[in-house]
Amino acid sequence: MDSDVEWARIRQLLDRGRSSTGHFAIGSLDPVGGPSITPVGTVFFRDDRSGFYFDQYATGLRRNLDADPRVCLMSVDSGSLYWFRSLLTGRFATPPGVRLYGTAGPRRPATDAELEKVRRRVRPMRALRGGRLLWSDFTHVRDLTFTSARLVRYPVMMSGLPQEDSITLAEEIGGV
Repeated sequence: MDSDVEWARIRQLLDRGRSSTGHFAIGSLDPVGGPSITPVGTVFFRDDRSGFYFDQYATGLRRNLDADPRVCLMSVDSGSLYWFRSLLTGRFATPPGVRLYGTAGPRRPATDAELEKVRRRVRPMRALRGGRLLWSDFTHVRDLTFTSARLVRYPVMMSGLPQEDSITLAEEIGGV
């Protein structure tokens, strides 16, 4: 299947996960090679199988990515209505989540367009004191490049859905 079509389908899963939880889980390796997971709410995706996140508070993730840029980003739809319908019918109408594998680029200053995206996303919450404290001083981002994806699977409740487990996202010619 066309990787652009796959990416569009994955983007839908990512959007559902963010809408239901407010964040993504980003996995990285700590300096001694141990796994580390960090919740990050300010992740944005582009049409070219890449994205970026605001590298503001997660100093452990920053340290990990400076040493080893490999990442795994996971998004799961944890919405109660989605799960209730799935449990009621005994099947998932869509996969409950997705894991993206790739690398993070170096920390860099955010562009005006990137700053506008985060401002739009957090605008309603900035009306609150805590929202202003958390989401007022974004300055830096890291680019994310994704090369493959794996669906979150519960096979006994996924009949009728595509059975592929791993999806390659890199272009075949000149890709990673």
